[in-house]
Amino acid sequence: MKQRYKRLLAGILCFGAASVAGGALVKDASASAITVNPHTGSDARPFEGWGTSLCWWANRLGYSDPLAQQSADLFFSPNGLGLNIMRYNIGGGDDPTHTHITRTDSAVPGWLVWDAQQQAFVYDYTADHRQLNVLMRAAKAAGSDAIVEVFSNSPPYFMTVSGCSSGSDNAVDNNLREECYDDFAQYLVHVTDYIQHELGVEVTSLSPMNEPDTDYWHANSWKQEGCHLDPGAVQSGVIKAAARALAQSRSTNVILAASDETSPEKQLAEYNAYTPEAREALGRINTHSYIEYGREELRQLAIDEGFNLWMSEVDGGDVAGENAGEMGAALWLGRKIIADLNTLSPTAWVLWQVVDNHISAEGFAGNKDSGMVDVNGGFWGLAVADHDRETIILTQKYYGMGQFSRYIRPGSTLIHCGDEAIAAYHPGTRELVIVAVNDRAADKDAHIDLSAFAKVGSSARMIRTSGSMQDGESWAELEPVAVEGGSINAALKGNSITTFIIADVEK
Repeated sequence: MKQRYKRLLAGILCFGAASVAGGALVKDASASAITVNPHTGSDARPFEGWGTSLCWWANRLGYSDPLAQQSADLFFSPNGLGLNIMRYNIGGGDDPTHTHITRTDSAVPGWLVWDAQQQAFVYDYTADHRQLNVLMRAAKAAGSDAIVEVFSNSPPYFMTVSGCSSGSDNAVDNNLREECYDDFAQYLVHVTDYIQHELGVEVTSLSPMNEPDTDYWHANSWKQEGCHLDPGAVQSGVIKAAARALAQSRSTNVILAASDETSPEKQLAEYNAYTPEAREALGRINTHSYIEYGREELRQLAIDEGFNLWMSEVDGGDVAGENAGEMGAALWLGRKIIADLNTLSPTAWVLWQVVDNHISAEGFAGNKDSGMVDVNGGFWGLAVADHDRETIILTQKYYGMGQFSRYIRPGSTLIHCGDEAIAAYHPGTRELVIVAVNDRAADKDAHIDLSAFAKVGSSARMIRTSGSMQDGESWAELEPVAVEGGSINAALKGNSITTFIIADVEK
């Protein structure tokens, strides 16, 4: 059953300080003016939280209880990043004679394996024990805020046209066999039932497709599973088959999400191509934001159609800042989060994977791991798993993520603040949180206007991440700054991310 309601939305304007010169509006790089107005820019739908997919990193490190527990504590507990959304990958597995997936973390096992004695595919509930080990610890660490979504990159290999879970022989051809729609849906729901009712981990949603209308997924890839599915009748057929399977299962509480496309623009086109029955079966739209076109348009469609919207996957190996060193990757991530939240206005923001690189002398399954990242450059993920020492190595990108995820909590209402900041108000705690990025080398004076609020506290906590892991700041608690005359005046350190927390706030 579709879960939707209309959202009230108007834009909150947050302007960079400017002066008029020759008739043009010119930004002053040495100052920043941020206006936070709760009356004209908040969405009615509350923010649900922050998350990460568990593939592929949980598949790689979940064999080790110390690494699995460290990941739960560092990424999902309130003392760590406080992530509360886990996207569990239901693997398709691959033909056991195939050896083409050489990336050590991405050969995710399928739950159905061939039994020669029975001459049939049977469920092996231990096949994906590594990812499940992390899932259960992560859900426990996140506590009552935990949200688990299960998703699929590919059907089981024997349900594909190519016989390979990496994709089709021609990457733009559908790779789910026409006679296997219901079998595929029943497979996903069977696993969902098991996780919920046998393992005791509540599942909120099921997404049966991942970036389906792309040419990324080709057979015999070295990297991962994937499956092309044309928009329109094909994707609608998958959605409707999953809805039928859920309706006949023990997991009728689980909603359907789709279609986790690579960009909001493409997701918008796919939504418009769904049949009315497929649209009615959906409880949420998931989009990725690797390609940023269409964010405002998809946001407007969500308002008009009344559906919930997640930004369910993104990351990148880029940097921002000016000679920022270890902060370069963190600043890029901070700017990305701010841009997505301000323009797309999703109710959740989910990183692709928190660990993208691994250190191990032995490697895994006969393949070599990627090794340590260059912390002064761009890299995917937030941390590196050192299997030889059974420890997780943190980076400033990790702490940059925490400037948002630790303080903007589920139940908050997002307040849009242009390209330099994002804000959120939590009606339960009556706290206002503002996160600002300064990606200039020089310090910048910030004037934060809070005069539109009915009441604000007399001071604001300041938490900052800047510099390097060795001699910089990582969630450093600074001296509180005064709130005077309905505003805050504070310095934003060069190449830094700063979080302001104001208590006793009334809208």
